[in-house]
Formats: sequence, structure tokens, C-alpha cells
Amino acid sequence: MNRPNVQLSLQSLSLVVGFMVWVLISSLMPIINEDIQLTASQMSLVTAIPVILGSLLRVPLGFYTNRFGARTIFMISFIVLLFPVFYMSIATSYADLIISGLFLGVGGATFSIGVTSLPKYYPKEKHGLVNGIYAVGNAGTAISTFFAPILAGSIGWESTVRFYLILLLVFIVINFIMGDRKEVKVRVSMVGQIKSVYRNQTLWFLSFFYFITFGAFVAFTVYLPNFLVSHFTLDPVDAGLRTAGFIVLATVVRPLGGWLADKFNPYFILMIIFLGTSISGVILSFSPTIGIYTFGTLSVAIFVGIGNGTIFKLVPLHFAGQAGIVNGIVSAMGGLGGFFPPIVLTTVFNLTGHYAIGFMALSEFALVSFVLVIYMYYQDRLNIERRIIEGTAEGIMVTNRHGVIRNVNPAFTRITGFTEEEVKGETPSVLKSGEHDTTFYESMWKIIGEKGYWEGEIWNKRKNGEIYPEWLIISQLNNSKGQPQYYVGMMSDISEVKK
Repeated sequence: MNRPNVQLSLQSLSLVVGFMVWVLISSLMPIINEDIQLTASQMSLVTAIPVILGSLLRVPLGFYTNRFGARTIFMISFIVLLFPVFYMSIATSYADLIISGLFLGVGGATFSIGVTSLPKYYPKEKHGLVNGIYAVGNAGTAISTFFAPILAGSIGWESTVRFYLILLLVFIVINFIMGDRKEVKVRVSMVGQIKSVYRNQTLWFLSFFYFITFGAFVAFTVYLPNFLVSHFTLDPVDAGLRTAGFIVLATVVRPLGGWLADKFNPYFILMIIFLGTSISGVILSFSPTIGIYTFGTLSVAIFVGIGNGTIFKLVPLHFAGQAGIVNGIVSAMGGLGGFFPPIVLTTVFNLTGHYAIGFMALSEFALVSFVLVIYMYYQDRLNIERRIIEGTAEGIMVTNRHGVIRNVNPAFTRITGFTEEEVKGETPSVLKSGEHDTTFYESMWKIIGEKGYWEGEIWNKRKNGEIYPEWLIISQLNNSKGQPQYYVGMMSDISEVKK
């Protein structure tokens, strides 16, 4: 493969271009509205519509990047974008804007390309930082949001849109020349990969988290320009500048999120992120002045930016073998997260006359995410403990306080021959060899009751009837009231030692 840093730079710049095109309509909406008169609801739909295809296409683009490589998929994506960009430049009606906006969504779908391709070039301990750097390509939304209105003020919005045709052609050529022809390709079935992950709750938790963080980023990006003009009566250039500030801040801190996830437990980072986002949503709900609103918006930018970088550290950790399809699904959900808020906010305003309920919804969703992260953190700890137990060389058997077997590990099966299904619900008497009398067992349980454990040599019987010696340790686990709740037996076959 070609030099990793070259591909990181090329793909990041390509993402900048893709995102510049993706938000082209929302960036120019206040100016376009002077020529094509739209209602507030129509403007919300036009600015949100590019998110649809930009979200849904992330799944196949992530998958086919694994199959054909980033170079090919970036070139195809930019060639496809030439058509909706040109159509937008000659738009004269609401329908024209809807059609062109829908297919401009391809620009947003390009995000899946790099997050699938770039981890192939770097070790796992750098994936968070690398994906964070690549995601700086989100700055393309800031570039369009700030410069497109300024350029449109000089040469008109139609000519401004046509300028993007030149930009796309340039990057088609650059990717053709500098793109990695030797990128590692992975040929697997899309249906097979989806079947292997769709029942995994971690996939849907990560998708929901990204729905909140990246969805908030997209929603604010497409909604702020028109919102600031209509609600705070700012001029389009000032609104574009403020929106660009939000985008730049959220984009700059994204690599920080990846770096923090590389250095610390990603779940702790996400807990802070969602708690902070929830508080920011409350601030936005009660922001009567532009100053307080600005503070709340920039707080959201910091938290969701760091969160975006952190989440894509977790994807390759949990789905190393299905990175392409999972990256596509998670990023698609994030994109869809940006589609609904502008429409919801407009609907809420039309019904109530203010936006408080809409912004409070962001706070509540973030709070739900906070609780889910805590759940995932403890589930992750339990999974680690389970893997430790399963990988232990000694046989382990867990019973309840009545002596009914609840669980055994693979080493237990290797030593005794009994599978978990065969002994679960039974008592340890299935292992009795007949070599010990009642007094032996009574003495054993008396010591356990006094000391909380027993350790010694015992003769047991395997499933095939063979009697063998083992070293057995039985520990009593008490509940909070000091009463026995579980018994854990650890056993080692000492046949060779006896010989």
C-alpha cells in the first residue's frame, strides 16, 4: 500500500470537498430564498433533504470501499455529484431544489469511505486519532457555510454553485493520480456481513450514540444559517460566520475525541460527553438572548465533536471483521440524526411559538444516551470477567446457595467430560466417585461454614466413569447480609502429579 500519511491527507481533503457540496443548499438558502420564495416549512425540508441520501448511502459506500478501495469510490462519488450540482445551478422552483438536494446527499455519504479505508494503514492503538483527523474533513461544511454566501454576494448564487463543478473535477483527477491502487481489498457478502452484526446490541447502541452526536452536528449545520436570520434577524453573512464557527469548533475537537479514546476508557469519555450535551440542551431551551444562545451552541459543538471522535474508536474495537458495513450503519444513523431536528424544531415553533421543547428533546436524548453508556460500561466489564473465567486453566463451577450448578467454564468440561448443558441445574454429586464417606463431606462443609472456604485433595469421577484425583478449592460468596449466596469451586486435575 502507498504511504499512510499521503492517503490520510488525500482522503481527508476529499472529505472536505464532499462535505462542501453536501451543505451547499443550506449554506445558500437565505440567498436562494430571495429568488425562489419558500415557506419556513419548505425551507426546513429543502435544507434537511440532502441528509437522507447522505445517510442511507453510507452503508453501501462503507461496504464497497472494502471491496474496491477508497480511490475508486471517491472518484465515482464525485462523478455522480456533478449532475445534482449542475441541476441546482439552474433551479427555478421548490421541486428543483428538492431533487438536486436529495442527490447532493452523496457528498455526505463519502464519510464512510475514509473511516473504512484508513484503519488499514495504521495500528489499532492509533485508530481513534486517525479517524479523528480524517473527520476534520467536516470542515468542508464550515467552508461552504462561510464562503458560499460571500461568493454568492459577488457573482450570484447560480455561478457560485457552478464553481463547485470545477472543484469536483479537480479532485476526481487528484484521486485518480494519487489514490492507492494497491489498497487491501476485502471481498465478502454484504448480506452475510449484515446478518453477522444486526443482532448485536452494541451496533445499535453505537448507532444511537452517533445519531445524537453527529446528528446534532448536522442539524445545527443545516439549520443555523436560516434560524439565525429568521429568529435573531442577523444578515446572511453574519449567520454564515457564526455557523462556520460552530462547525470549526466541533471539527477541531474531533481528533481530540479520538486521541482521548486511545488514551483512556472510551466509555468514561462518552459519559462526560452526554452529560455535558444534556446540560447544553437545557441552556438552549432557555436562551432569550443571542449571547446565551451562542454559549449553548458552542457547548454543544465541543461535546458532540469530542463524542464523534470517541464513537469511531469503539467501532473497530467491537467489529474488527465487519468494519466496512458497521462503519456504514453507524455513520448512516448519525446522518439521519441530522434530518429530523430541523423539521421538529420548525413544527414545534409553528405549534407553540418558541423552540424550547425542541431543544429540550436534545437534552433528554443525551440523558438517555448517558444511561446507556453506563450500562455498556458494566456489560463490557462483565464480558471481560467472563472471558477471564473461560480462559482459566482450572475448572470452575458455580452453584447457588442450595448447591444447584449455575455455570461452568470450558476447563471444567475438559477435566470432567461434562458439558455445561449436561450439569446445569444438577448438583455436584454428579462428580462423586464413591471414594469418600459421609463424614468427609460433612467435615468439608463445616470448614466452609466456619472459614468461608475449603481446600484439599479429593477423588471425583469423570463422565466416562474414570475416577481421578483433583485439587479442589471451594469458596463461599455471601450477600450484603452475610448470608451464603453462591459457592465457587476451582479444580485442577493432579493425576500426573500423583503418578
